[in-house]
Amino acid sequence: MKLIVMSDNHGDKETVKAVSSLPADAHFHCGDSELPYEDETLASMIRVGGNCDIYSKYPDEVVKSINGKTILAVHGHKHNVKSSLMELYYRAKEKNADIVLFGHSHLYGAEMKDGILFVNPGSTMLPRGGNEPTYAVIEWDETPVVTFKNMGHQVVESVEIKKI
Repeated sequence: MKLIVMSDNHGDKETVKAVSSLPADAHFHCGDSELPYEDETLASMIRVGGNCDIYSKYPDEVVKSINGKTILAVHGHKHNVKSSLMELYYRAKEKNADIVLFGHSHLYGAEMKDGILFVNPGSTMLPRGGNEPTYAVIEWDETPVVTFKNMGHQVVESVEIKKI
């Protein structure tokens, strides 16, 4: 399974086009696109609303089953992800999620907790922490591998997630 995930492009359509055109089983946008829900640029993406999305058609969360994995996508602002992943962890448990996708902090990262993979793709426009703009590629066959790429599609960091 291959998923491509982006977040926090804050109105920039070019980054959405660049990321959504890549081959994958599914494309996710974790909010703060600042584009209307119906915008054709987002048409191929599974999307949620963020704190900067003013259009009411955006759902707060989406749960999808793809290749036998249950995926929960949120923005993260309603789960206080800048402070802790605990609220999001409990929501993932409620939804029986295998993978949780979220944004909001503009910081990329991935971790496994109790068999649940949490991935924040970072921001394609306004990254924080001295990072460059990123999106995430999740490949999960035997073991999940999360690769963060810049807008030139070059690898910034790649992490093979192993259960301990």
